[in-house]
Formats: sequence, structure tokens, C-alpha cells
Amino acid sequence: MARTKKDLTQEQLAKLCGVTRQTIGLIEAGKYNPSLRLCIQICKVLDKTLNDLFWQS
Repeated sequence: MARTKKDLTQEQLAKLCGVTRQTIGLIEAGKYNPSLRLCIQICKVLDKTLNDLFWQS
């Protein structure tokens, strides 16, 4: 998982992205569809592309 590879907790990622820890948890569990703006923010923090994180082949 990209977040753990960057050694970030859900709480840390949430603060860097301006959302709650619960939001990050729901995104990771596949139970919440984030806005494109939030997707891009998460990608920037994790140094990943949208394809890397949000699209499965």
C-alpha cells in the first residue's frame, strides 16, 4: 500500500490532505468515492499517479 510504503499513518495522510482519518480509512476500504481534487491531493502526498492509486487493470 502506497501510504504504508511512505511510512504514514491514516491520521498523518489525512492531515496532509485536509480530511479526516475516517475519510482515508473509507477510501482505503473502497467504501467512499473521493472527489477528483482529493484524489489528486492524495497522489501528490504519496508521489503516485492517479492510475497507480485509483484504477485497477
